[in-house]
Amino acid sequence: MAGPGTKIIASNRKARHDFTILDVFEAGIVLQGSEVKSLREGHVQLVDAYARMNNGEVWLEGVHIAPYQFAHGVGAHDPSRPRKLLLNRDEITRIDARIGQERLALVPLSLYFKDGRAKVELALAKGRTKGDKRQAIAKKDAQREIEREMGRQRKGNW
Repeated sequence: MAGPGTKIIASNRKARHDFTILDVFEAGIVLQGSEVKSLREGHVQLVDAYARMNNGEVWLEGVHIAPYQFAHGVGAHDPSRPRKLLLNRDEITRIDARIGQERLALVPLSLYFKDGRAKVELALAKGRTKGDKRQAIAKKDAQREIEREMGRQRKGNW
């Protein structure tokens, strides 16, 4: 995802804490003009966002894109309306099958511009319990400590 021509607008850091990420997809978003302008200014929140399947289409819900300050009346948009996601038909059927079989959630991880087009990084994820979260934090801390020790040994400060 992150590469040349990519500008990250918002990321859902809590999603990586609350869910175990199994698979990641990149999807386009159907937006109105004033929404794109608000995104360019960074006025978006992904905190409680989720995606769902509806009649063979994927919809992004719970994303709050603040109204563009210079758009009034006809040009303005509803800040929390559901937005259609653009995915390949094969990806949609694969996602739908996995959600049905494994009871997975479809969670947006980040929102970004790639070559001038708004994209969302979607993840098929499994919810973590409190114990799983603690285990993940302990694993991360242990890995950080190992890297710290390796760095000390390389420098000769052991």
